[in-house]
Amino acid sequence: MAFDALPPIGIGTFRLTGDIARDAVKIALSLGYRHIDTAQMYQNEAEVGDGITSSGIPRREIFITTKIWHDNLHRSKLMHSLKQSLQRLKTDHVDLALVHWPSPNDDVPMADYLTALQDAQRDGLTTHIGVSNFTIAQMDLARDILGETPIFTNQIEVHPFLANRKVVDHAQTLGITVTGYMPLAVGRVMEDECLQGIARQHGVTAAEVAIAWVASRGIVPIPSSTRPEHLKANLDALQIVLTPEELISIDRLDRGERIANPDFAPPWD
Repeated sequence: MAFDALPPIGIGTFRLTGDIARDAVKIALSLGYRHIDTAQMYQNEAEVGDGITSSGIPRREIFITTKIWHDNLHRSKLMHSLKQSLQRLKTDHVDLALVHWPSPNDDVPMADYLTALQDAQRDGLTTHIGVSNFTIAQMDLARDILGETPIFTNQIEVHPFLANRKVVDHAQTLGITVTGYMPLAVGRVMEDECLQGIARQHGVTAAEVAIAWVASRGIVPIPSSTRPEHLKANLDALQIVLTPEELISIDRLDRGERIANPDFAPPWD
């Protein structure tokens, strides 16, 4: 099965390790998830691979994303590191390989690592390629470098407290799907009174409302959870239809609250 688009929701695996990561992936797949997101930096690719192989779901039905850490962006390292990721994931290819962060201070020229990623795609190590944490200017440069090769996604932080509108709008204008990580703002959405009030109107949780809001913007959310009831609720959130008034209320929560902001991050839009 070749995926022409990202599945509408995925399970994020950041901070999941060992048996917790294995079980979360296996349970998510049993509930109907078909998109699993991991990364070299998460140091859980092997456990994610175990969860996938033990799930009983055919590999061709599962969309696997991994991300290449910036230490591996040099042309001499990128391909080798991706092959190591495949070994850990117990697969001969991923469906999507992303540059996890732009090279800090442009130590590695973007043209070097993006063309190396193209080579990995050409060699069948990944079906699609994309980027993560790229700014507007970086997306434009990436498009120029890649030419006819599509950027499958830009994976960025998106939640009600960080709408990230400029980057989302620009990506979507360019025809690049946005994947939204941390859609629950590491649990902070559960404490928000506005989200709680809307949740009561729908008989759901504030977390489900946050995911529904992200999805309403045409963004693919990848919430992380380990509990079966939460995994199922996150999946069910795609069925929630928020009213225009509710969407506006959630839009007003945007306060530029960025959670993933390491010292090597690019200058944000």
